[in-house]
Amino acid sequence: MQTHPFLFKIRSFLSYRLFTNLLFVLLGIIVFGVLYGNVKPKTLDINLYEEAPTTIRAPKKFIDKEATEKKQQEAKDEVGNVYTPKEGAIDNSISLLRSLIESVKEVKNESAPQKAESEELKPTAQVDINEQLKLLKAKLPKDKNNNVTNQLNDSVLKILLLATDEDLERVETIVSTQMKIIMQNGVKEEELREARLNLEQRITDYTFIGELSNAAVKLGNVALEPTLYFDAEKTDELKKLAVANVQSVEIIEGGVIVEDGELITPKEYRIMKSLGMVENTSSFKPYIGLALFVLVVISSLYYFFYTLEVTEERKQNYLILTSIVFVISLLIMKIVGLIEQLDIHDISFIFPAAFTGMILRILLNERIAMMMVFIMAACSSIVYHDRFSGSIDMEIAIYTLFSGVSGILFLVSRNQRSNILRAGIYVSLVNILILAFLVLLSGTSYSTSEYVYYLVFALVSGISSSILTIGFLPFFEAGFGILSSMRLVELSSPTQPLLKKLLTDAPGTYHHSVMVANLAEAACESIGANGLLARVGCYYHDVGKSKRPHFFIENQLNMENPHDRVSPETSRDVIISHTSDGAEMLRKHKLPKEIVDIAEQHHGTTLLKYFYYKAKDQGKDVKEEEYRYPGPKPQTKEAAIISIADSVEAAVRSKKSPTQGEIQQLVHSIVQDRLQDGQFNECDISLKQLETVKRSLCETLNGIFHPRIEYPELKEKGEEE
Repeated sequence: MQTHPFLFKIRSFLSYRLFTNLLFVLLGIIVFGVLYGNVKPKTLDINLYEEAPTTIRAPKKFIDKEATEKKQQEAKDEVGNVYTPKEGAIDNSISLLRSLIESVKEVKNESAPQKAESEELKPTAQVDINEQLKLLKAKLPKDKNNNVTNQLNDSVLKILLLATDEDLERVETIVSTQMKIIMQNGVKEEELREARLNLEQRITDYTFIGELSNAAVKLGNVALEPTLYFDAEKTDELKKLAVANVQSVEIIEGGVIVEDGELITPKEYRIMKSLGMVENTSSFKPYIGLALFVLVVISSLYYFFYTLEVTEERKQNYLILTSIVFVISLLIMKIVGLIEQLDIHDISFIFPAAFTGMILRILLNERIAMMMVFIMAACSSIVYHDRFSGSIDMEIAIYTLFSGVSGILFLVSRNQRSNILRAGIYVSLVNILILAFLVLLSGTSYSTSEYVYYLVFALVSGISSSILTIGFLPFFEAGFGILSSMRLVELSSPTQPLLKKLLTDAPGTYHHSVMVANLAEAACESIGANGLLARVGCYYHDVGKSKRPHFFIENQLNMENPHDRVSPETSRDVIISHTSDGAEMLRKHKLPKEIVDIAEQHHGTTLLKYFYYKAKDQGKDVKEEEYRYPGPKPQTKEAAIISIADSVEAAVRSKKSPTQGEIQQLVHSIVQDRLQDGQFNECDISLKQLETVKRSLCETLNGIFHPRIEYPELKEKGEEE
């Protein structure tokens, strides 16, 4: 890839690092500027209690938190408190009542003799009841949670002490029976007061002597306790379950918020406000978000190109080309976005999403193309989002991603422009499938005409991607001197002027070049190098020989060798000059730099041994440097392999019916000679790869120079297979 002259002038004033950093900064500014209008908040000019000027739909899925929370609270309120029955509560209450009555009886029995001896003495009897009261209080339970002494006052206890055993048994029977009836129906803690009133009503329905009815009520109140206790944990679990079962109040994307002409109530206004549709608070959040997005994109590109294992110049050329394609794609995306504002539903799907990946796949490589497809998918989600802030369009992002990736994958062969159009048709089919998936998944009903629109959009997107790729390709190839596969195929055509000249003026050299091309292409492909570049480079590597074709042995058919009539120095100059002459002719015809480099480098700085030793044999004082090619040495694997294949083909062709062993020995000796001469010191070919190259060359040569079967009947006619 060659640097554009204008860019070369700029870069000549700046260091590589500074120039690269400026490119990234400039690209970031451009991306931010292009996407700025798509994140700028836009609002509706409407007010509360006004009529809606048009049907307003939700730009994205919206969950009404306020309405949802209200429903959740209603669900919680509907859940009643959970009460747990207290085991043995009735038995405990009856036991307490019985215990109190028994305590009264015991105190009365213990003090009965003293009372009998002195029953005629009035003052003594008064003293006895007080003593009984003290004894009774001592017997009553002192539990801190049910202190009976605090609930039964002295007057009630005295009434019980003065009652007969028959009356006490009657009190116990009536109170326990009524208390059991009430408690069997269940008594909650908060209903205890009502239960006691109910018990009091039931007890007062019976006739007792004196104030014994009041004492019976007090005993019932003391003994009666709740049978159902509030279970906070279970109640909380049920409330949480009720809240969890409440479905969120939501409006789907595209759902109607308010119909045309309807009054905008506080509810609708609140929803639109939450969606950022009615109030522009001049928030900087969208711009900060966009800045972060651009930072991620530029950082990803920076890291990708930083780790790219190519020269700094080539790396910058890749970056410039990628940036230009990126910006062009963004501008096309923006143009489609402007068309979308004409209320053409979902016209964003007409965007040629595969263009970026396809052209970068052809011009550069799959890795760069794939990375840019992901970036373009992210950008499309911003450009084609709804008119309001805070949302992105994931549907168009998925569509762009799959369309771009399919465009890269379908470009299996990049050698002909017709393959690009074929790939565009395949991309259209993928687009149709992705759109069908998105449409059917949404569950929205569409008319027949809308389905037709989607079909047309998908077809146009794929085919326009291939058309744009074909249209822009020559400009990038010419502007950046890019040697794409299609350009190589075009250069390999025999109709090219230089190849026609070579075929006409130096047919032997042309045939030799074709043979070398076959060898070099197979060898390059065996180690993963560019076989097509090697083939085309071989076609042109000896084009300089067409300037003086008869000085080269492959063109000396039935003629005297002109080297026999000239000095070794003259022969040296003619032979060595064919590399520089060829490079000059290639530059004049504006062939790519890679082809020119192969023409210059295929002999490296090797020694022209025949004429060097011829001059020495003539007794001349010659220096070895004078008989070496000017170079440079091969800089790439392709140039190194071509240099080997060139020598190998000439050496094997000079042999008559060479055997496999002779071919193998020739190939090995030529490679070893180049290694010892340091001809591969400036390229990145390894010894292991050289072994693979040698095997490939031997296999190809064995196929070319295989033994032939002689047929006697054909031999008589002078024919041979």
